[in-house]
Amino acid sequence: KKKKKKNETNPSSCTVSFPMASPHRGIPAALFIEDVDKFMAEKQQTAERALQQLDELYSKYKMMESNLLQGKQRLKKQIPEIKASLDMLQLLEQKKTKGEEMTSDFKLADNLYASANVKKTDKVCLWLGANVMLEYAADEAVALLTKNHETAKKNLDELQRDLDFLREQITTTEVNMARVYNWDVKERRKAAAAR
Repeated sequence: KKKKKKNETNPSSCTVSFPMASPHRGIPAALFIEDVDKFMAEKQQTAERALQQLDELYSKYKMMESNLLQGKQRLKKQIPEIKASLDMLQLLEQKKTKGEEMTSDFKLADNLYASANVKKTDKVCLWLGANVMLEYAADEAVALLTKNHETAKKNLDELQRDLDFLREQITTTEVNMARVYNWDVKERRKAAAAR
């Protein structure tokens, strides 16, 4: 006999989803219940239990959706900030090649700015977050910001695909819940008519 691993799931115990590997951040696919009579007969459970399991799956999907939407908002905020930093570095490079000084306003706090004359320089400081700022050579900074910008755009595209997939799973689960509920109403009416 094959020994069952501790974290291994039994596919026959799953109601409407299987823990299959998914290209969408591990989001399990919801299986459409085509024949509710057959589904209920195979599972040998009450409609209430089936609805409870579907509702649990639905809640998990909604929680995943909330997390993905938060990640999407973070990326939508980061991408313009990275692009603005890249644009500033390109402007600094243009001014440096022309031998000109540049006047710029630096943000000190939310509504507090300071003006400064920036002489040509080969070094820049990048704010990395978490109270960390590092000095880079200008060309290294451009390379880093370009890479970060491309990665952020790629991540945003992947996240959007995952959100679309997740919304399909939510819709499938909602339809399954309605179908099981309607099946239960039909069965109760049959039972009442038989009495």
